[in-house]
Amino acid sequence: MKRTVFFHYAKRTTLIALLCFAAVSLTFAQRPAPETDTKQGAKETKPGNAKKPAFVLTVQKTPLLNISLKADKAKMSDVSQALSKQLKVPIFLGTERQNEFITVEFSELTLEPALQLMSPSVYVDYEIDTGSGEPPKPLGIFLYDTNQSEPPATAIVTGTNQSMLIEGNTEDGVSPEEEEAKKKAEEHPLRITYENKLLSVKAKKQPLSLVLLKIGEELGIPVDLQTQNLTEVDAEISKLPVEDVVRQLSPHIRLFVRADLTRAEKRALRLVYAEPIKVAQ
Repeated sequence: MKRTVFFHYAKRTTLIALLCFAAVSLTFAQRPAPETDTKQGAKETKPGNAKKPAFVLTVQKTPLLNISLKADKAKMSDVSQALSKQLKVPIFLGTERQNEFITVEFSELTLEPALQLMSPSVYVDYEIDTGSGEPPKPLGIFLYDTNQSEPPATAIVTGTNQSMLIEGNTEDGVSPEEEEAKKKAEEHPLRITYENKLLSVKAKKQPLSLVLLKIGEELGIPVDLQTQNLTEVDAEISKLPVEDVVRQLSPHIRLFVRADLTRAEKRALRLVYAEPIKVAQ
């Protein structure tokens, strides 16, 4: 009798042990497997976490040129390269500016105000065509460092041709008094002065070529006369910017100027006169 009781008890104990083992195995089977990364330290990138660009640049050319820029610690060299590409104008950076990072934001500004927000020292070389109603055309932009010297006058505007003005009396036997009187008489029909950045021209039936050469002499700039114009100028223009004066003289003049935006000054670089080529009928 005691042997039978012991047998049933052992069988019951074995059944309980099997049930516990099955429960533990089921629990482990339902536990999720741990996450694994393909690269150590890499995190899953969600669509909403895409890296924003360092700057956004927009250039609109019609009806007027305007620029919009939003930059957050963007490399100045990258911004200037993108601006140069859109404007189709070369841009030169100062030594410090090449490795500089900028943070700036502006919207729909014209060229010069936009450039002034991008650099402490700015120069722009322009071409002015007196025969068109178009605004000055930018040829080159210099975004320089603070206190950096001005670029050479021929950095962008170059030319090998230059007309010369030869004056003087080569006759012998003329007394000083007569020479002085004759000089005054010769100068009287054409008087050109340049003071306080303003040009004045008083010409009485003077050849246009001579007037332009005298203007170049007064401004200290080269003049390229690609054709000899015998048209006489009869004009009196008083104290106007150089650009306005040459527009009044002829529609066939190209004036090259440099704008110093830091000092709010403009100065002429070169003057070219060339009549349009006549096409045979």
